[in-house]
Amino acid sequence: LEEVVFEARGHNLFFSTELDEVLAEADIIFVAVNTPTKDYGVGDGYAAELKNIELTARHLAKVLRPGFHVVVEKSTVPVRTSEVLEKILGSNAGAGVEFAVLNNPEFLAEGTAIRDLNEPDRVLIGAPETELGQRALEMLTEVYAHWVPRERIISSNQFSSEMTKLVANAFLAQRISSINAVSVICERFGADVGEVARAVGMDQRIGAPFLKASVGFGGS
Repeated sequence: LEEVVFEARGHNLFFSTELDEVLAEADIIFVAVNTPTKDYGVGDGYAAELKNIELTARHLAKVLRPGFHVVVEKSTVPVRTSEVLEKILGSNAGAGVEFAVLNNPEFLAEGTAIRDLNEPDRVLIGAPETELGQRALEMLTEVYAHWVPRERIISSNQFSSEMTKLVANAFLAQRISSINAVSVICERFGADVGEVARAVGMDQRIGAPFLKASVGFGGS
């Protein structure tokens, strides 16, 4: 990360403490805020806490200047959260402010995040099927196209994109949970879970990634 920042800083990467001023002029704004599990009220212990998303939307509505702005969800969120952003922005933004909300989930793995950023398997952009939504889609696509081959930049509607991130997380968690369960059985019968995982992973229908038994798992 240090190498990436050092190479780009002062060229196309800048830092500022004047948040409102920068947001007001931005063409594309990435919303990457924490969405932890709720620890109170309805949904306690399992639902996502969207307070930070909502506060961000209200703040953007207050500072955006007239013109077209692209607001991009990067956080892992429940499906249709982009609709919440749209409603808050639409109800509170000033006159002359146009916007589109996109969903652009990140699929960075712990330990390989920089490599995954530079050489992603795919970049997914979810956009509304409206004139402004498609305009925003093209703008964000052009950003990624500077280093990602266009055939790896795929699009969908924003709700499908939000769902894709959740499904990908669930599938990966299932694989790790499954091989951990297998490791318990292996210990009971004297089998080596590493050897089992290697042999099973060579099946093209299954594949080798995320078949290593471990004490836990998490994101980047």
